[in-house]
Amino acid sequence: MLNLETDRRYRDCQGTTRREFLRVGTLGAGALTLSGLLSARAQAAAAGKPVKNTSVVWVWLGGGPTHIETFDPHMNAPVEYRSVTGEVKTALAGVTIGSTFPKIAAKARQMAFVRSFAHNNSGHAGGTHFVMTGYDNRQVDNGGVPTRPSVGAIVSRVRGANHPITGMPTFVRLGRIGSDGPAFLGTPFAPFDPSGQALKNLSLAVPQKRLDDRRMLLASLDKLNSAVDRSGLMEGLDRFEDQAFNLVLGNAPDAFDLKREDPKLIEQYGKGLGEQLLRARRLCEAGCGFVTLSYGGWDMHQQIKTNMEKRSGEVDRGVSAFLEDVAQRGLSDNILLVVTGEFGRTPKINRNAGRDHWAPLSTLALAGGGLRMGQVVGESAPKGDMPKTKPIRPQDLMATVFHVLGADPHTQFVNQAGRPVYMLEDGAPIPELV
Repeated sequence: MLNLETDRRYRDCQGTTRREFLRVGTLGAGALTLSGLLSARAQAAAAGKPVKNTSVVWVWLGGGPTHIETFDPHMNAPVEYRSVTGEVKTALAGVTIGSTFPKIAAKARQMAFVRSFAHNNSGHAGGTHFVMTGYDNRQVDNGGVPTRPSVGAIVSRVRGANHPITGMPTFVRLGRIGSDGPAFLGTPFAPFDPSGQALKNLSLAVPQKRLDDRRMLLASLDKLNSAVDRSGLMEGLDRFEDQAFNLVLGNAPDAFDLKREDPKLIEQYGKGLGEQLLRARRLCEAGCGFVTLSYGGWDMHQQIKTNMEKRSGEVDRGVSAFLEDVAQRGLSDNILLVVTGEFGRTPKINRNAGRDHWAPLSTLALAGGGLRMGQVVGESAPKGDMPKTKPIRPQDLMATVFHVLGADPHTQFVNQAGRPVYMLEDGAPIPELV
């Protein structure tokens, strides 16, 4: 038996604890086989419009990054409101961002800085649920469970849990984010987490000859069944079994292995977040549709200047290297990069030289995905406390992601009460970008 599993334990939307796993063979009584997951992808494509071969890399700055010290410095505001780290000129005429992001500033023509992203939940868990799912949920800050599926899980449900050719999981988590699960869509569409034992189990745990023998046995059984079944069903099953074997025997596991990259490129990306961004690019090339990365430490209630100088470097280096890398590979239009967090920070510096939780204005930056880049979208009020122009809401961000991935904005799925619900109700793609 080939297992792809993790030791990470958490509770799903029904409150039950499970171990994430994916097996070539069986997932247990009543569960989907890997072949079944591959089949789900093909069925999704056959049932509707063909899905695009586009991907999203979602960089989550957990804790609530300050919008003022990141991408909207407000240096003309009173001193207690303006960026405490100053500003740096970007490659866009007249546009500046926080001074701790000089490399990103140089790549501004490949980016769009959204300065009117907002919602109304300033709790860590609640704000995360809002941005990750498009829906508010006040209960998660008090121990409640997520009630809506994350955008990554929706993509997995729409496209099917695995790429139909490479077998690569559609939704991969390279860093845990709250409310990133499938909720009522079900565990088959949860993110594949390669941490711990899961990635190790992508390698064969049995000798190649034994696996070949098992495959020969399956082939013999399939021939017998095929002789009985003249409906053509077995031919389809054969194809999905092949994909399941190819996931393990093919090149999909190599996508996680940075040793196969040029050391100079690895150095360009840098450690930590940079390594994860490089891995995300490799996963997208191998057919992954949605990759989440988590880089926390942005809950800066005090000494925000010092903390920004500590946290910004990996983001600045990694994101700029990612943009250069995907451009050189001709992938800019195929991969959308999203940089955000659960909310922004208060516009006025507090008595501890920090900023507190503030959902009415948030950090959001995007790059690639075939969208119109090289611009600032929206405008904030003079003190950076709220949008001056029409607010861009979490569902608008989701609708933009749907647009890039070719997902139907009117998609419905059945919720836990057995009722069909829309994944998007009032969001629309950000008009300046599409």
